[in-house]
Amino acid sequence: MALGIGILVHRSTEDRTMGNGRSSALWELEKATAELRGEHSAGRTPSTAPGYIAGDEVPEQLLDRLGPGAGPVTWYDTRKPLQGPWMWAAGRADGTVLAVKVYMGTEERSLQALDRHMRYSALATLAVVVPLTVLAAELGLRRLRRVAGTARRIKQGDLDARTRGRGHDEISEISSAVDVMADALRERLRSEQRFTADVAHELRTPLAGLVTSASLLPESEATDLVRDRVRVLRGLVDDLLEISRLDAGAERAETQPVPLGELVEESVRRTDLEARVTVIGRPVAETDPRRLDRIVTNLVLNSHRHGRPPVEVTVDGTTVVVRDHGPGFPPELLDHGPQRFRTGAAERGHGHGLGLTIAVGQSHVIGARLTLANAEPHGAVATLELPHRAGSAPG
Repeated sequence: MALGIGILVHRSTEDRTMGNGRSSALWELEKATAELRGEHSAGRTPSTAPGYIAGDEVPEQLLDRLGPGAGPVTWYDTRKPLQGPWMWAAGRADGTVLAVKVYMGTEERSLQALDRHMRYSALATLAVVVPLTVLAAELGLRRLRRVAGTARRIKQGDLDARTRGRGHDEISEISSAVDVMADALRERLRSEQRFTADVAHELRTPLAGLVTSASLLPESEATDLVRDRVRVLRGLVDDLLEISRLDAGAERAETQPVPLGELVEESVRRTDLEARVTVIGRPVAETDPRRLDRIVTNLVLNSHRHGRPPVEVTVDGTTVVVRDHGPGFPPELLDHGPQRFRTGAAERGHGHGLGLTIAVGQSHVIGARLTLANAEPHGAVATLELPHRAGSAPG
């Protein structure tokens, strides 16, 4: 804007200066014409130092402009910058070409001074306006970044994250909308968590009766089928109770130094499922052995239930990797993480989707990180990274 205003002022001043110069030159031409005619009428020869130029002394550029006409015409002469610019005016008087010139150096210096002052003013204005503009933009961007950061925290599971925006502008409205959304999401998730906990607790009493009744049935094929279904139902209820405790944040880890390789081997052995365990070195981890056993067991069970053999378990330092050679994790599970009662894809088989959910929850309790990915060319890979034991090197 400052540049545009400066250009307009420069052009306006330049036009006015040229107009004044032409007027002065034409006025001098009129006086010279009158002087020449007066000398001719008096029968005198022109004075020795006339205020005009006549005949062959007139510049060719001015003669070209005048042509065969009587004039008057003007011409701005910048041929000799060191001597300054001149404004010429020419015409014909009694058949004689007559020309005068007016010095324009003063006006040109005034225009240059004006341009210089406008540049200084523009720079001074920019020196003030640019920092203020950047500061104003940064304040708005900072508020937007805070809103984006709050949204990311909510996505990662921090349901208490809020923007706490104030004001009545558009950014404040966005902040308020994010806070309202977070409140609604938190209430919905808490409602689902309460429902899961209530269902699990309500099922415990009739389930205990089913277990007792199944144990009293006479041995038969039908009895074995009933006992198997009761066992599955009991496992589901136990999973629901565990998830409800994890949701409530009531779980606390009881850490101790454990030989990681031996613990993983024992956990795999108790599943009664085939899996190849590879232990590199003699790693020791500071963790809760019961919860780690639960995580490893769930990962191995998930690999057999939804993947294909061979199932490989590798212990390297404080990292445990469980891999199968099935279709891999579905994209939805990789994008959004495990969700209860959803296995993600039909080709991964049947299930309740609770095993991975519990594994992720228990890994948070013991301070570990569980990462799910797909291997090439096929297969699902679950990587559990445990915190290093204080004062010891991994592996």
